[in-house]
Amino acid sequence: MIDFCHSYTLFKMFDDLILLAKGGLTVYHGSVKKVEEYFSGLGITVPERVNPPDHFIDILEGIVKPGSGVTVQQLPVRWMLHNGYPVPPDMMQYCDQIATSSKGVNPSFTAATEQSFVGEEPKLDHRQHSFLKSHDLSDRVTAGVLRQYRYFLGRVGKQRLREAKVQAADYLILLLAGACLGTLSKVNDDPFGATALLCKIAALRSFSLDKLHHWRESSSGMSSLAYFLSKDTIDHFNTIVKPLVYLFMFYFLTNPRSTFMDNYIVLLCLIYCVTGIAYVFAIFLEPSPAQLWCVLLPVVLTLVANQDKEDKVRKLLGNYCYPKWALEAFVIANAERYPGVWLITRCGALMESGYSVHDWTRCLVSLILTGIGSRFVAFFCLVTFGKK
Repeated sequence: MIDFCHSYTLFKMFDDLILLAKGGLTVYHGSVKKVEEYFSGLGITVPERVNPPDHFIDILEGIVKPGSGVTVQQLPVRWMLHNGYPVPPDMMQYCDQIATSSKGVNPSFTAATEQSFVGEEPKLDHRQHSFLKSHDLSDRVTAGVLRQYRYFLGRVGKQRLREAKVQAADYLILLLAGACLGTLSKVNDDPFGATALLCKIAALRSFSLDKLHHWRESSSGMSSLAYFLSKDTIDHFNTIVKPLVYLFMFYFLTNPRSTFMDNYIVLLCLIYCVTGIAYVFAIFLEPSPAQLWCVLLPVVLTLVANQDKEDKVRKLLGNYCYPKWALEAFVIANAERYPGVWLITRCGALMESGYSVHDWTRCLVSLILTGIGSRFVAFFCLVTFGKK
């Protein structure tokens, strides 16, 4: 239901008008010239200096009460009776209400047995639709989560193929970033921060542009879980391939002491972590604020992680920042490769940064758990704030 009439003159330019109640039930479908006459016959009159379609939409949204013993839930039934359509069994209760409150309605139409293709539950909140399975009165067999997941995998995969040019541009940018950072970065610098930022911004596209589509489809019975998992599954391809693209340039230009596999594992865990965080921003925020937060968050966390180590509070906060985990894992991976007499150099490098050679696994696990936790938060935001 869209408020497309911003002036009475524009409203009169239309030939036909369709008004839908919640649940997609038709309240009026006919000529614009007769809409006021129809509603006035129900006892709903348009106040002076009020645009008629705005008034009718406010009634359907529950902002304005229709009055005259008419309720919003009765309007679809009254339209069915007005046109001689059979009334679904699950809406018979409204026929009884109409019969007791209105003398001009012929209740003979209420003997129909055909069932409606949509079930209206006016008192059931949208969030309850997201978390709970409502009783379906339409005799419609809804596909299970696994079957919907397979369907969405195919659909999202085709969408990604249509975005091949955008994906190619992302990979080209990663190659250039790897070349530049591989030439300029030092061992103790954060070589993966820019890559994580690029992958995080790219991950915003997964949910930013489809929020309205998801809300419409979920209202018709689509599984939000299947939708979310299919998007995340397809994005795993980029999570696996993008570290390889970046390291193809970065690793061979810097020639670090750590192995290619060590660098790949660190970068893989980091991208998995930031992708989940990007999902939260993409679902909860509009595109522009989401991009801003994707840039601002790693900057703030990096500053917090690099604060004075003697301050216990700042040190504690820094231990829970994902940029610190990634940098620590990278430095430890390099330090572990120091052989023989270079052990003193390794100890000096770790002591200067305050790292321990035994914390490499802990850093990777922390990145993975952050990625998993952020995905749970993103899914909660999807089913709770899907229309936002």
